[in-house]
Amino acid sequence: MTKVWDAIVIGGGQAGLATGYHLRKLGLRFLILEATEQAAGSWPKYYDSLKLFSPARFSSLPGMKFPGNPDKYPSKSEVVSYLKDYTKHFELPVMIDKQIVSVEKINKEFTVRTKSGKEFQSKTIINATGSFQSPYKPLIRGQEIFKGGIIHSSEYQKPDAFVNQRIVVVGRGNSAVQIVIELAGVSKTTLAVRQPVHLIKQRLLGRDIHFWLKVTGFDTFPFWRFGKTTPSSNSVIDLGQYSEQLAQGSPDQQPMFTSFDSDGVIWSEGRNEKVDTVIFATGYQNNITHLKEIGAIDSNGHPFHVGGVSTSVQGLYYVGLEGQRSFSSATLRGVGSDAQYVVRKLVRYLKDNS
Repeated sequence: MTKVWDAIVIGGGQAGLATGYHLRKLGLRFLILEATEQAAGSWPKYYDSLKLFSPARFSSLPGMKFPGNPDKYPSKSEVVSYLKDYTKHFELPVMIDKQIVSVEKINKEFTVRTKSGKEFQSKTIINATGSFQSPYKPLIRGQEIFKGGIIHSSEYQKPDAFVNQRIVVVGRGNSAVQIVIELAGVSKTTLAVRQPVHLIKQRLLGRDIHFWLKVTGFDTFPFWRFGKTTPSSNSVIDLGQYSEQLAQGSPDQQPMFTSFDSDGVIWSEGRNEKVDTVIFATGYQNNITHLKEIGAIDSNGHPFHVGGVSTSVQGLYYVGLEGQRSFSSATLRGVGSDAQYVVRKLVRYLKDNS
């Protein structure tokens, strides 16, 4: 007889692990299906120099503090180690190399199919896939004739391959600025922006900015309850001498180029410039196409949900969506609260449908 789980969590990164913690705490029978070879989400694939924008004291999943100095800004490798330790500590039932291709629902039961052909049955689904696998690259005129390199920031690892090149990084968020500052040390680099970068200090009145976000309640304010989307921040946290370097023009900022030509880009004033590589640090799109068949997403790939509870498919939930319930949703410090809320809703659903 095929086993039917209480819940299947799709995705074994920070959102999936936080969800697993709350499912385990309530004694539910569940699995976490992770597409890659380890339960660390997208962290192993990020660029090598990446650091968290929040200190360790504000960067923990539920039930287990981030180790080490609470005022330190953890590195990529430290986050990966933390997630691995978290999985082991709570004995979370993660199955790796389980890439999901489709989800079907017949009556009140879901069937999850993997790329290898394996199937799992469950009463509920919690999607926690994140968006790293769906990088957004804008289409810009002349892109097809450009002879240089075009990559997304998700493909960037370290500056070694870009020494002495002419680089243009497109974007004005934290990753764009961190990458362009790093590359400025080995190449001639420009940040192409629609609007100038807005930097905010990492520390205010002796405290990290995340302390003030927490004590003011802004970090977890439930905008969604008032029918409003969570405001996204276009500000960049200055993790080092960002403001100094940008002010000195190393790297410089220029208004976004209008098009490519075969050798480079054409800037807004009509000037052509030869460029070796363009890096799009332009964010990501939702990675939930496997939910299309059950009517869970709209024509643009966005899920129908309120606070992580699907409004189109009963028994379907989300954790890890940007702005899902608060400003801190989809971050290490925010997924635990969202997971707890969603699991409570899931338990009520199971009771009502038992």
